Amino acid sequence: MSAADAKPQTKKFGKGERTVPHHSQKASRFYPAYDEPSQKKARKSSKPTKYRESLQPGAVLILLAGRFRGKRVILLKQLDQGTLLVTGPFKVNGVPLRRVNARYVIATSTKIDLSGIDSSTLDKVTKPEYFVREKKSKSEKGEEAFFKQGEKPEAKKPTSARASDQKSIDKPILAAIKKQDMLASYLASNFSLRHGQRPHEMKF
Repeated sequence: MSAADAKPQTKKFGKGERTVPHHSQKASRFYPAYDEPSQKKARKSSKPTKYRESLQPGAVLILLAGRFRGKRVILLKQLDQGTLLVTGPFKVNGVPLRRVNARYVIATSTKIDLSGIDSSTLDKVTKPEYFVREKKSKSEKGEEAFFKQGEKPEAKKPTSARASDQKSIDKPILAAIKKQDMLASYLASNFSLRHGQRPHEMKF
C-alpha cells in the first residue's frame, strides 16, 4: 500500500477518540546530513531577444567593447541570446569572424550587399560549436607549462578550415566594398571621439 492510499486511523483513548495518521504518513525521525539541492523556479518566462531595427545584415557596426573595440565591422547575421556574427573583413582591418554582444555596438547608416555570400558556409559558422575553444592537453597544464612561463607564448594561428571559411565569406564582401568609393579606408580606420563630441547627438 502506498503512502497516498494510507488512511488515518481512529483510536479510542479513555472516553474519547483520536485520529492518528498512518505510520507511512508520519515524518521521519531522522533527516539527511546534507541539504538536497532543489531547482529554482524561474519567476520570469524567457522571451526571444528583440534586436534594434538598425541591426540588419549588411550594416556597418562600430564595436564599443572587447579586443577590437573602435573597429568598424560588417554584420552578417543575428544569432541567439543577443549576439551578432560580424566580420572585418579580416584583410581590411584584421577583425576575423566573431560573435559580439548587440548591446555594445553602434549601427551606422552604411550598408553592404551580402547576396554573394555562400549560404551553406554562413550556416556553418553560425553554429555554437564553431566558436568553442580547444581544450588544453594535460601536458600543457603540467610541469612543462610551469617551466615555460618565462618564455614568450607562441602566437595562435587559425586552423586551415577556419581560414578557408574566412576567405570564402570575405571574398564577395571585398568585391562589394571595392564598388563604393572610400569604403575600404572607412572600414580600416578606427572610431574615436574628440573633446566636446557627444555620441548621442551624432548621426552615424
